[in-house]
Amino acid sequence: MKGSSLKIPSLPVGKVGFVLGSVIAGQWVVNDLVHIPSGGLAVLAAGAGVWFLSKPAKSLFTPPQSVKGWVKRCNEVLKQFESLENTDEHLKKSSERSSALQKLLSRNTDQSLTLLSTKGINLPKKSDLQEAFKCSYPLNLACSSSLPLNNQSWELPNEIFEQDIIVYYLPLPLRAVDLLWLKKIPKDLPSWIMASSQDNSDWCDQLKELQSQLPERWENKILKWDKNTDEIKNVLTPVRRCLDQPKKNIDITRQRLLARLHCSWQSDLENLRRQKFRVIQNRSQWIVAGAVFASPVPSTDLLSVAVVNGLMIQEMGSIWSCNLKPDLLNAVARQLAMAALAQGVVEWSGQALLGMAKLHGGTWLAAGTMQALSAAYLTRVVGTSMADWMALNNGVSKPDLELLKLQAPSLIAEAAEKEKVDWSSFVVQSKKWINNQVKEGNKVQAQLG
Repeated sequence: MKGSSLKIPSLPVGKVGFVLGSVIAGQWVVNDLVHIPSGGLAVLAAGAGVWFLSKPAKSLFTPPQSVKGWVKRCNEVLKQFESLENTDEHLKKSSERSSALQKLLSRNTDQSLTLLSTKGINLPKKSDLQEAFKCSYPLNLACSSSLPLNNQSWELPNEIFEQDIIVYYLPLPLRAVDLLWLKKIPKDLPSWIMASSQDNSDWCDQLKELQSQLPERWENKILKWDKNTDEIKNVLTPVRRCLDQPKKNIDITRQRLLARLHCSWQSDLENLRRQKFRVIQNRSQWIVAGAVFASPVPSTDLLSVAVVNGLMIQEMGSIWSCNLKPDLLNAVARQLAMAALAQGVVEWSGQALLGMAKLHGGTWLAAGTMQALSAAYLTRVVGTSMADWMALNNGVSKPDLELLKLQAPSLIAEAAEKEKVDWSSFVVQSKKWINNQVKEGNKVQAQLG
């Protein structure tokens, strides 16, 4: 033994079976694919049992396509708060969240449309617009030239998201401020651009130039108005046709508002989850370090670390309410091992630890200690990567493994960068762990003596 004996808690048979696939996968990578020398087995094994999935360019979570679906999803989130918040805090906030959800569901307003622009812009007369939009359905019409010309956050006012239809009034030529605001209008909010210009040059040329500057979504949503009041009704014909579907438009708005509420709740949930995750991460990394430090042979390192990391991911899955399937462990473990090696996480952590050698003289130079701390740090990085994936893909039961192959390296790199920022805290924890190992080792020697 390299040090004191490590006390490993008894493990339920089901949990051991859950991570068995990861052990086999790790051995396959080491023996048949990567051909790592035995000295590096312990470090590589730190990630072999981890369910690692990549951070996609966009979330794999498929949003509901109906009000009923969003209500179901919101109710699921409300239940998740119950398991993460303390009782007193939950009782207080649960009532507020339920009221916010009920307010959206009981929302009963006429169809709404806003003509929107930036400050200082003279909009068409509201009376002319009312005449242009006249139809058999009630309509709440508003005109607002209130968007600021300079804003740090560039966030649209909340009331804009409550509108059923938006028409953005755009005097040509296009300004940067208008482009910024147009990009902020939600894609699921039916919207048009009403462009006006004093330039009498060919409209086709102006339209092509404008389309080349705007996002693709606006390609067929540009309406030309030459400020002739008599023509405004014809110009706004496409908008008026959309107004003929009030039930559909109001339903889309309700879904959009439910999605925003869900997003806000998920943000609050994520803060709670990260707090609990840090506790699990810190505990697991030092169990991993102890297992690697105490194991007499590399194969024991592999088994111990795979079991510990497998259990860590199970706990994380519970926190993020993800149902992970064991039959995917083998494929994911292979991607994890190759991505971690390719990104050089082990090499970086080893070099950084050597740079901190002065923290603890002779003990620090022991090969077993270096292996143990590198394994702990790799566990830390992989855990952060997994937490990022779960946050983006909450609710996904099966990952896209092809996407994993492409994007695993970027996720490992991002997670390693995050942990570099917190490197000082890891070093402090490392020093405490080393001191504990020395004390335990001295006790064992005293007992043997």
